[in-house]
Amino acid sequence: MSESQKIVEELKVQQERLMHRLDVIEKAVDDVLWHQWLGDVCQISKHRITGPPPRVIPNPTAQGASNPVVFHTYTFTPKELDEKKRYPLLVFPHGGVHSSMDSDYHHIIRELVQQGYIVVAPEYRGSTGYGKRFYELIDYGSVESEDTYAARNWMVENFDYVDPKRVGIMGWSHGGMHTLMNIFDHPDAYQCAFAGVPVSDLVARMGYKTQEYRDMYSAGYHIGKTAYEDVNEYRRRSPAWNAEKLKTPLLIHTNTIDEDVNVLEVEHLIKSLKAAGKEFEYTIFKDVPGGHVFDRIETKKAKEIRLQIYRFLAKYLKPEKPLQ
Repeated sequence: MSESQKIVEELKVQQERLMHRLDVIEKAVDDVLWHQWLGDVCQISKHRITGPPPRVIPNPTAQGASNPVVFHTYTFTPKELDEKKRYPLLVFPHGGVHSSMDSDYHHIIRELVQQGYIVVAPEYRGSTGYGKRFYELIDYGSVESEDTYAARNWMVENFDYVDPKRVGIMGWSHGGMHTLMNIFDHPDAYQCAFAGVPVSDLVARMGYKTQEYRDMYSAGYHIGKTAYEDVNEYRRRSPAWNAEKLKTPLLIHTNTIDEDVNVLEVEHLIKSLKAAGKEFEYTIFKDVPGGHVFDRIETKKAKEIRLQIYRFLAKYLKPEKPLQ
């Protein structure tokens, strides 16, 4: 390697370190914003809990190498919480290959808490804002979704005011994928689920995304191989290829002009569920402004669509103050 190449490689390493440091700062600022946005209606707390050990352990004999992964999770509870009552719980995994539960969701959390839900939002392995090591623990579509399940169990086991018989899960995009994999793998843990624009078919996704995007998945700390090299592994991590497992009441939303999760992925999921003889609800919205975030923004149309979601959840979770 030439001297100039060494300099370029060192600059790349420094840039990566800086990226993670900036993510930590951004996360700290965003944690303050949560209180700014929601302090009038709910208690916001952040806890450290554990999920399964890492899937990939470079040095299995090292001290603590196989320990459970420690991760953060947010809880949002009504400000006037009565601990003598039982409240329905919503598990809310965030979206993004590498992202976090940021305060852009503040209006949705407000809408949920005001109905009488308690919300737990796990910062599962691979989330940003917690440094390079945590970032590289990601196990997309596999063990990371067990962190979401661990957050659900932690709430039920530690807080008597959570009703274990009224637990739902909801998420958009990659959070929608977490939602689906959770109800497929743990059907008795949830009474209902909403999956919005869910990542549904990693095989198809690798086909229509860019090479740079595909390279994320084949990185050594990630899946570690391409879909070409192991298509069955990508199928194993794809909800559309696991549709026969559905037992939980489910609502799916997608949008024909989604610029991130192409509607073809969700159409494959829907067709697979139908082929498996499953009962579920879904809507394929046509050309709704907002694209990938069409029902998460603050337009009149988005609010109307969210009301449909809330009515579906309320049928099974019975919050005290459901929206009409």
